[in-house]
Amino acid sequence: MSGDVDLLRAEGLAKVFPTPRGDLTVLDELEFAPARGTLTAIVGASGAGKSTLLHILGTLDRPTRGTVRFEGRDVFGSPGDVLARFRNRSIGFVFQFHYLLPELDALENVILPGMMAGRERSELRKAGRSLLERVGLAERIEHRPSELSGGEQQRVAVARALINDPILLLADEPTGNLDAPTGEGLHELLERLVRERGQTTVVATHNERLAGRADAVYRMEGGRLLLRAERPITP
Repeated sequence: MSGDVDLLRAEGLAKVFPTPRGDLTVLDELEFAPARGTLTAIVGASGAGKSTLLHILGTLDRPTRGTVRFEGRDVFGSPGDVLARFRNRSIGFVFQFHYLLPELDALENVILPGMMAGRERSELRKAGRSLLERVGLAERIEHRPSELSGGEQQRVAVARALINDPILLLADEPTGNLDAPTGEGLHELLERLVRERGQTTVVATHNERLAGRADAVYRMEGGRLLLRAERPITP
């Protein structure tokens, strides 16, 4: 599709949760369209709706109202199986918790999304090894999660998110469970990888240093995104 069509555009996005005390509106007619190939940071208080937004953008949850379009197509208009295939092949996720399978080693965890996509195993293992080398885990490929530090486990999660070369990468507080030095190292690694690969990336973070390196910074407030800072985008 033509490059002048937004890769991702959320329009009129609302998410309302029923509670015993009445409806709780987390997202309120939110609009969002990050520029292609850029790193966008979303900051805001805990409970402001950052995770809810990323889950909807990543098609893990559905909005109460509004649309999410990828290259002009309303993804929530697709049947569930089609949506699952799209999510597996086109969107990468890095969560606050790594969610690695304990019975698999690092390489097996990384290539799992590729196996689900039906890719050839030998090609996947080669790509997985390359990614683990890029994240500094060349000597840890056969180690299981219990044999890795928290920072190493999260690096495996980053490699896993990139294995299918997704068009969109979503990271939800990716260093929330790491100490400051380890988190800073992971931030730098994540930024370097996505910029080298030219992937459109949205990161929800409390880390102001990471946010300061993004091309655009939004603050989540009152269920909407307010643009806080933006760098000029050069061709």
